[in-house]
Amino acid sequence: MADVSEVLMSVLSTIRVPRPGDRVHKEECAFSFANPKADGGIYVCMNSFLGFGSQYVERHHSKTGQRAYLHIKHTHKAQKDDDTNSGPGDPPKKKLTRLAIGIEGGFDIEQEQYEEEVKVVLFPDKQEVTSEDLATMPDVVRERVSLSMAGLLSADSACHTLQVQQWDGEVRQDSRHAAELIQLDNGVKIPPSGWRCEICDLEENLWMNLSDGKVLCGRRYFDGSGGNNHALLYFQQTGYPLAVKLGTITPDGADVYSYEEDDMVLDSKLPEHLAHFGIDMMTMEKTECTMTELEIAVNQRVGEWEVIQESGATLRPLTGPGLTGMKNLGNSCYLNSVMQVLFTVPDFQRKYVSNIEKIFANAPSDPTQDFKTQVAKLGYALLSGEYSKPAPDPEDDPSVTPELRGEQVGIAPRVFKALIGRGHPEFSTNRQQDAQEFFLHFINMVERNCRNGENPSEAFRFLVEERIVCEQSNKVKYTQRVDYIVQLPVPMEQATNADELQEAEHQREEEEAAGVTSSPTPRACIPFYACLAALSEPESLTDFWSSAVHSKTTASKTTRFASFPDYLVIQIKKFTFGLDWVPKKLDVSIDVPETLDLSSLRGTGLQPGEEVLPELAPPPLMTPDVEVKGILGSHGNEDDDSLYSPLLSPVLDDSIVFQLCEMGFPLEACRKAVYCTGNTGIDAAMNWVMAHMDDPDFCAPMVLPCGSSAPGSTPTETISEEHLATIVSMGFGRDQATRALRATSNVLDRAVDWIFSHLDDLESMEVSEGGRSAGESEGNREPPPGPRVRDGDGKYELFAFISHMGTSTMCGHYVCHIKKDQQWVIFNDQKVCASEKPPKDLGYLYFYRRVSE
Repeated sequence: MADVSEVLMSVLSTIRVPRPGDRVHKEECAFSFANPKADGGIYVCMNSFLGFGSQYVERHHSKTGQRAYLHIKHTHKAQKDDDTNSGPGDPPKKKLTRLAIGIEGGFDIEQEQYEEEVKVVLFPDKQEVTSEDLATMPDVVRERVSLSMAGLLSADSACHTLQVQQWDGEVRQDSRHAAELIQLDNGVKIPPSGWRCEICDLEENLWMNLSDGKVLCGRRYFDGSGGNNHALLYFQQTGYPLAVKLGTITPDGADVYSYEEDDMVLDSKLPEHLAHFGIDMMTMEKTECTMTELEIAVNQRVGEWEVIQESGATLRPLTGPGLTGMKNLGNSCYLNSVMQVLFTVPDFQRKYVSNIEKIFANAPSDPTQDFKTQVAKLGYALLSGEYSKPAPDPEDDPSVTPELRGEQVGIAPRVFKALIGRGHPEFSTNRQQDAQEFFLHFINMVERNCRNGENPSEAFRFLVEERIVCEQSNKVKYTQRVDYIVQLPVPMEQATNADELQEAEHQREEEEAAGVTSSPTPRACIPFYACLAALSEPESLTDFWSSAVHSKTTASKTTRFASFPDYLVIQIKKFTFGLDWVPKKLDVSIDVPETLDLSSLRGTGLQPGEEVLPELAPPPLMTPDVEVKGILGSHGNEDDDSLYSPLLSPVLDDSIVFQLCEMGFPLEACRKAVYCTGNTGIDAAMNWVMAHMDDPDFCAPMVLPCGSSAPGSTPTETISEEHLATIVSMGFGRDQATRALRATSNVLDRAVDWIFSHLDDLESMEVSEGGRSAGESEGNREPPPGPRVRDGDGKYELFAFISHMGTSTMCGHYVCHIKKDQQWVIFNDQKVCASEKPPKDLGYLYFYRRVSE
């Protein structure tokens, strides 16, 4: 065996020192969930900085020829008793003073402490070199290796670099209204205590408007408590933007809210603004909870929802294949629940787990950035049982064993979460997310990465048939669209305990009037088939543009299944908006059945005797200076029937714009919504608003597209060559990429999402040599085939459901229940137990599989 010093000298050129921007994977193996805390520790390649468990490090050495690896091993250090959490789902014992993650006073990320053992290992002979050994080696070897070791140990882990590790809910921006705020000289002076709402006499949750000193109650909370929205309504009437929460004023500051900016803000002139109404900040004391304290209280309520977590019963822990827990990485329970369910589906098991060796063998040089590799790695970890082992009890309490607590070692999918969320404004953060939105996001990524070969998302894909009947002409229009999830409305008026609910509401009003704490409100009981009927009943369209009568009229729309998927996902639409556009969660119990027959909801298609509406588009919006020349506008040509002038604004339906503004949306966004939907009505405009609220230019002034052919089309602006090259590199043609960028205002992320959601349209644009669309020269092309869907009987059985606890999708906790071998199992992050009373009536997402005849 060669001398260690000589071996190091021979490989010295391959040993690198990490530089800023390098990704160092020292917390998780690229192909498994081995980590420094595992028995074998982790090996970090000192050239590529990729991490490997003992099972895969030799494979990497054989494939790449790399010989030098930094071996990192963590050994658990005994902890003294402190105020750490008592367990998942339990509120922290220590006092939280800040709504933050990873910041002093906030929620902790890691609390366990370890001793670290580090050495260099040289393959294939596994020769070991410690820091002490380096001291005896030549200077050039010692300096290079020591610098590399120090750099690797001090570098931030790639998992933490790729995601937002610190989240501070208290970071507030200066209000743009503070510096120039106009305060009325009306003689109003506010006493230091004894405040009441000037409209309803409420004595808590009071806000003083900083423009005129008006004291009014705040917003009504999700559960019906809080205020009566009088401060918000006053802003809508007056436009006075800033208000301070009375009872939170101290010498250090106060809660200030900007209604116009719709956020908590900082007021740089707060002492001056308060003094205007006789309030001396230096003498005030806090008597009300700040908004931060209220939000912390909500985020600590995870352990209170005993029904969904079944915490009232002693649950039997389960371990073994398919029973692996997942560590919560900081509000990642939505991801954990969705992925546990998806890898119960055989299509995902076949695609990723059965082919894992092939996927690993074909992995790129950096497998941490490869979608198929990381999904296969996660799937194998969940199904193999390799990580399904009881976790050691950190408190070493012999009376509370890991088996009784139900916790597992489980897996911490850091690399997977970072990869799936990369570039996404929400899933890249540590904030809580909507499980339904993540399910669709992940399915979308599967679609992107399975353009060729087996696509497991087909198991959920189905066609929806929409039938529209023009009530004036009785002509019909049939359309089909692809979907992956059925959204069931919750008809609250169908509650079977309506009398009890009305009595409770009456009692609540009396208790509020008497100043007594309100009694708990009973949960509404809604029949499942009432929800199904609400989905299937005809919907009235009041502003339907009929191509048969060439004008707006009324129509009815009926929705049916054009195909039934192998696996059906049903979402209960518990999250909605009140009349004041404040989001709220419906507290309902729905008797969701174990078996389901939807055969009666299959669409029939065009029936004998039905007459189809002519295929004509609604008229384009006219501008005042349009010179009509046949069908060409002032900027039209033979290939572009534009009716557009870049100089003057389009004629918009002011009534629709006004209705949207009344809902609180910005004027320019309302104008764009009406323009882009062609004056076709409030419903279409509202749908546009909800779909574009996250656009960076949502509130920006409307800029009309130069040369667009109709409202809603995209500006013929200069397309970014860099964006084009990025999309073309994904396998699409230049024309396809151009079309996607023009459809999304040249925004790359939106263009990528657009192109994958319009694959069936783009299939007609077959790419020939040079990247040009062959469809341009083929005038007689047949229409592209429809999307590939599976079809069969509409009979299903329930096999999983995901439940949410909390007041909003943006906070709270998710758990899932999955039926395995006729036994319901609860997956609550790292806890995996046999379920005693699965709360099927309180679920949010339900997963059904087709019943085999």
